[in-house]
Amino acid sequence: METALYGPDGFYVRAGGAGPAGHFRTSVHASPLYAGAVARLLLWVDEALGRPDRLDLVDVGAGRAELLTGVLAALPAGVAARVRPYAVERAARPEGLDGRIAWVPEPPSGTTGLLFANEWLDNVPLDVAEDGRYVLVGEDGTETAGGVLPEADRVWLDRWWPGQGRAEIGRSRDEAWAAAVATLSRGLAVAVDYAHLAGARPEWGTLTGFRGGREVPAVPDGSCDVTAHVAMDACAAAGACATGDGAADSPEPVLLTQREALAALGVSGARPPLALASADPAAYVRALASAGEAAELTARGGLGDFLWLAQPVRLAAPWP
Repeated sequence: METALYGPDGFYVRAGGAGPAGHFRTSVHASPLYAGAVARLLLWVDEALGRPDRLDLVDVGAGRAELLTGVLAALPAGVAARVRPYAVERAARPEGLDGRIAWVPEPPSGTTGLLFANEWLDNVPLDVAEDGRYVLVGEDGTETAGGVLPEADRVWLDRWWPGQGRAEIGRSRDEAWAAAVATLSRGLAVAVDYAHLAGARPEWGTLTGFRGGREVPAVPDGSCDVTAHVAMDACAAAGACATGDGAADSPEPVLLTQREALAALGVSGARPPLALASADPAAYVRALASAGEAAELTARGGLGDFLWLAQPVRLAAPWP
């Protein structure tokens, strides 16, 4: 999975052109309302931090920096002038990108502000297990039984995905998230992804592939995105441990659906009042289009069911 996604000919390294947006649709690509909501979250973090001279915004798994670009455009000029945006991405920096955006391969350490990871953890490579052994997948999609699981993976499964059958070992995601959270000196770390929680793990896992807007077999040959849902409660526990000596100053992390999170950040799919259609038809059409985009972002059975993990680091509150 690591080689298929991030090797020399890996999907995310050689995607080129529009990048991941050319293969699947995320909340970032669905509507500018999403970037506006993240901008409002950053403003809340800024206030909670006491408006520091430097406000860091770290986008992990930034794609082509579409989210950062949208957030910068949505911020008040005075705040935008204090923001230091970082795009964390393994692919090459896109041509013509805003010069304010630093392009880095991993989150910078010692940041103060907001670390945001939209659909990043699902692409952190993991192993698949079945009945106590690894599942190996060849480049032609053929599966074979691998070796017996070592103790560290057995311990993770016993705690987070007990029982027989197929499971996806999320220990690598826990470690990646904990490392990202640990780069924050003070602020808020947020992970957004399709995810599951203990007691509702999918019986046969979620590993799949995407290419050209379609779901395809998860063949690790670099031709498609290889992805699996995130055990978000396990990541939350790992991230809480990563706050280190400041744990006493950090509230417990919170888990929200995207529907709940965006509602708190002012995104509503409510239809505009019909009276507006008579008073200002153009404004009504714009409001109606915005409501439609908001409805997609918050839809049950779709993007609205994504989970948001909000992990505070030496911050008085975990969420607005």
